[in-house]
Amino acid sequence: MAQQSEIRYLTAPAIDVKKKKYCRFKKSGIKYIDYKDPEFLKKFLNEQGKILPRRITGTSLKYQRRVAQAVKRARHCCLS
Repeated sequence: MAQQSEIRYLTAPAIDVKKKKYCRFKKSGIKYIDYKDPEFLKKFLNEQGKILPRRITGTSLKYQRRVAQAVKRARHCCLS
């Protein structure tokens, strides 16, 4: 008795769809980046503590500069 194996998918096969990057500051309407909030700033750091580049986070140039300045201020004050 030979059974034929039939491939069935419960869902459609996953195709990697590249998500559009966006600036979360523009979308949320954030004007000021507080350097005293280390949990928020950790989203922009990698495991070694380096600042993630714009091409990865999707942050606009204006806010990337503000994030970098806030991270540096937090490091100086030993917050992050």
